[in-house]
Order: sequence, then C-alpha cells, then structure tokens
Amino acid sequence: MNMQEIHHIAKSRGIKPDHMYKIELVRTIQHAEGNFDCFASAKNGQCDQTMCSWRQDCLQTSTRN
Repeated sequence: MNMQEIHHIAKSRGIKPDHMYKIELVRTIQHAEGNFDCFASAKNGQCDQTMCSWRQDCLQTSTRN
C-alpha cells in the first residue's frame, strides 16, 4: 500500500498523518482501530495476526528493517 492510500485511511479515522513515517502511521491506525499496533515487527517472517489488513505489507516491511 502506498503512502497516499495510507494517508487516506488515516484521515478517514481522524488521524493527522503529517510528518509521520509509514511504520508509525500504520501503527497509529492499528491502535485507533482497536488492533495490535505491531506493523513491521514480525520476527523471521512469523506473525499470528492472520486476519490483519496490513499483513502482506507488514511482512515485507519487517524483513527490510
């Protein structure tokens, strides 16, 4: 998901996305939705949040960090 799409989601949830990096912004959205704010924190490609809408991007991002 690109940053423009993420900004749109954030704004729709009342979050001001200005000056936030992707990981911080997605975690803020996750928290606002009442979910674990764990984006990009998967270890060794393992994540038990199988229904997370951020899962694919999360696993890709966590391997780069």
